[in-house]
Amino acid sequence: MKINIRRSRRAAIAVALGSVLALTATACGDDGSGGGGGEGSEGSGKGKIVFWDNNGGVRTDIWKQIIADFEKAHPDIDVEYVGISSTEYQSKVDTAIQGGGLPDVGGVGAAMLAGFSAQGALEPLDERLAGSSLNGKLNEDMVESMKAAGGGDGTLYSIPTSANNGVLYYRTDLFKKAGLEEPTTWDRFFKAADKLTNAKKNEFGYTIRGGAGSIAQALDAMYGQSGITSFWNGDKTTVNDPKNVEALEKYAALYKKVTPSADLNNDFTKMVAQWDSGTIGMLNHNLGSYQDHVKALGVDKFRGIPQPTGPGGKRVQVSNPVDGLGLFKSSKNKEAAWKFIEFALSHEENSKFNESAGQVPANTDAAKDAWVAEAEPTKLAAEALSDGSTTIVQLPYYLPDWNTISKAENEPNFQKVLLGDMSAKEFLDTLAEQLNEAQAEWKQRNQ
Repeated sequence: MKINIRRSRRAAIAVALGSVLALTATACGDDGSGGGGGEGSEGSGKGKIVFWDNNGGVRTDIWKQIIADFEKAHPDIDVEYVGISSTEYQSKVDTAIQGGGLPDVGGVGAAMLAGFSAQGALEPLDERLAGSSLNGKLNEDMVESMKAAGGGDGTLYSIPTSANNGVLYYRTDLFKKAGLEEPTTWDRFFKAADKLTNAKKNEFGYTIRGGAGSIAQALDAMYGQSGITSFWNGDKTTVNDPKNVEALEKYAALYKKVTPSADLNNDFTKMVAQWDSGTIGMLNHNLGSYQDHVKALGVDKFRGIPQPTGPGGKRVQVSNPVDGLGLFKSSKNKEAAWKFIEFALSHEENSKFNESAGQVPANTDAAKDAWVAEAEPTKLAAEALSDGSTTIVQLPYYLPDWNTISKAENEPNFQKVLLGDMSAKEFLDTLAEQLNEAQAEWKQRNQ
């Protein structure tokens, strides 16, 4: 039976408006709260601004350090920090866009950028960057990624802070004990996942992401195995190509066979914590969890390497969204808000943030700091992305509906695949239908 659960972004926003958003009571800027569609103003450049962190909890401590540094350097500006979990951030912003109460500054990664800019919520930043001390100091590829993700007109709506990359973390001690080779290929990966599993002893070869954020990880495993190097074939997506269907079947079959049953509902924080407990052989995540693993296991018991290679020795990965900071158009104190963005992207602060997050700095001076070479997964990821060994499948972040389609609309269906209640083909055909429709709508608007 054909399943179509296509829901437009507009409908999702309307539903969100039916709920009460406590954060909308937060004042924005020194002149009052910002509304969803207002133009705001430059303001005095002093007073209060509000910052929404799009990865609250995980990055709270480092952002509070940066805010303390900023307030010391700018004693006439106060920054109110609001931490929002990554799983709730989009709906919070969407609701505030419609009902008022947006912050002055917020985390705006490439994956959600098109949706926010399509609603007219973000301030164009090209001119501000051109006249800034940051001009020429930011990674050009990251800036271009942000421009491409903004919806198709080439406008810069978010200043990049960092780039991430998919990583396969594995327990070197467990591999050595089992006599296993490093999981540099997908064949070795599947062999190790099976050999390291002893469910009776609560030992598992792998932990799979079944909760929030599961789709991106599944796509990485699919394209990595199939070797397909483009997300589109003309105007149709390749997600339901037979090779990808076969790859997803193999990947989903790992659940409960070589993974804990709790994986069904695990977001990245639960998945990372579970792996750090010490009884699981491998974990697919990204550079952002490196420091967590160091704290839990030390540097001698694990490695973080680029994703496994597939057919013909090729490594294929899906693109990881660049993260960044956006200035909301409704801000009543844009001058102070921009000062905060500039400060956060300065050499010292951007280095500090990315060392904590384990990610690649956007500030080119920060990217040369010693810690980048000393953090092995970051170093290996940077090399894999620059030495020609890796092909990146660019995900369509420019589609306003991308984040909704790839999260809320299909994460429940992926769980059905893991449970055996939906076939991989049915799941991918549904996803493909939604993506093809969104692509057609986007092309019609941008012709």
